[in-house]
Amino acid sequence: MRHPEDYVEAVLACVEAVPRGRVTTYGAIADAVGRFGPRRVGNVMSTHGGGVPWWRVVRADGSLPDSHLDTARQAYLEEGTALRPSGAVDIRVAFWQPPPVPPSPDVA
Repeated sequence: MRHPEDYVEAVLACVEAVPRGRVTTYGAIADAVGRFGPRRVGNVMSTHGGGVPWWRVVRADGSLPDSHLDTARQAYLEEGTALRPSGAVDIRVAFWQPPPVPPSPDVA
């Protein structure tokens, strides 16, 4: 799936803005960007997210896919991210709401 370049840039900018020790969700990023939904954000992250702090974007329940847990857990411990006993992020404590992203001039 091809994504508009401005959309990819907006998603990645939201991820880069998440403070250390905090997380946001795919849905919160979708809401902030104002286009598409959480699945599209996940797709952007899977194809373009290697250079941003991807571990700061989690599912709404605070979990990550199993394939990312070990790497993410190390980052969470280093950053002091609040975790539940299950190892998932404690979303009630660590959630950060990204501010709305202004639309690009060519999207009206």
